[in-house]
Amino acid sequence: MNLAFVESPVQLLNVLEWAHAQHGAPLTGVPTQPAGPAGTARTGVADLTVVVLSPTDPMSRGQLRRMAELARDEGYTVRWQEARGRAGAPLKTVRELAPLLHRAERIVIGDPFSRYVQLLLTLVGSKDLTVVDDGTATMEFVAQLARGEKLVRWHRRGRRGPRELVLAPVTFLARRRLTPSRSRDVEVFTSMPVEPPQGITVTPNRFGWTRSRFGPPKITRGADLVGTSLVETGVVDPDQYVEAVAALARTHGATRYFAHRRESSEKLHRLAVETGLEIVRPDLPLELIARRGPIGATVLSFPSTVVHTLPLALMGTGIRVAVCDIAPEWLRDSASPRAQGFLAGVTGTAQDVQRLPAPA
Repeated sequence: MNLAFVESPVQLLNVLEWAHAQHGAPLTGVPTQPAGPAGTARTGVADLTVVVLSPTDPMSRGQLRRMAELARDEGYTVRWQEARGRAGAPLKTVRELAPLLHRAERIVIGDPFSRYVQLLLTLVGSKDLTVVDDGTATMEFVAQLARGEKLVRWHRRGRRGPRELVLAPVTFLARRRLTPSRSRDVEVFTSMPVEPPQGITVTPNRFGWTRSRFGPPKITRGADLVGTSLVETGVVDPDQYVEAVAALARTHGATRYFAHRRESSEKLHRLAVETGLEIVRPDLPLELIARRGPIGATVLSFPSTVVHTLPLALMGTGIRVAVCDIAPEWLRDSASPRAQGFLAGVTGTAQDVQRLPAPA
């Protein structure tokens, strides 16, 4: 059995892409087969169980519900786990999932930085592991693994509080689980440009499932703008961000703003008032929304996951993806010293996109 743990809609999308990509190349001896009376998967690995470690914010939960429906339509088993928000929920969740972990041959995870996932990884022993994309964080994860560093999200300043000290042994053991050995294969399934350490298998994510299930999209005139949570993560100054969005909208004739699921309602309201953009809260990851359409002939974005994924999902449609650089003066004083370099790397390594200078 292949057992996947996901905490975001994008992670679940990429688990479906991973399963689809295994068609004709089954892992750990699991056969692939078309759907039959028992409702097995149409393509990809036949025996896949997805455990949704549900977040608490409503937009993420809503998108995950929709993605779970799509996964069930593919014939996969989906288990919704209320893993947060209640006293004792993490320990209860770990106890309930222990039998599944014991039976699984391969564990698929979407966020190796997640403390929840790291806790579960301490229980997997020598099982094979696959890491699917949770966005551009995959680039930092692989780089840290190659350098032998501890796992720290790129936008964190690295200060170790009491919680980090308590969880340090868990993080250390999880990192060992994510390192390949004679008894454990580690795969990274990604659409990001990565240079893995020796022993890790990289399988490219070409968004074959998305293209086979959705579209081609209806293309509208003008441009659409993709939102980012760089303000919410403390990287970009909110005033600078609003000014940049307004400038891009004026220059490129954008009329819609597709909100990131983590963007605050207050910021989105301000954007609507000050820029005149129609704020759209997608019910699915943007790769599926764009592929389904309607979508603008140009899609504008700041450095983020979509500058790597949208060109793949929209391949052959003629839609142009453009990325706007983040100017150094937009960064907040609280931003990590690594922020500017990381964001520049996200933009600089993107393929088939047009680079735009930061608005003056």
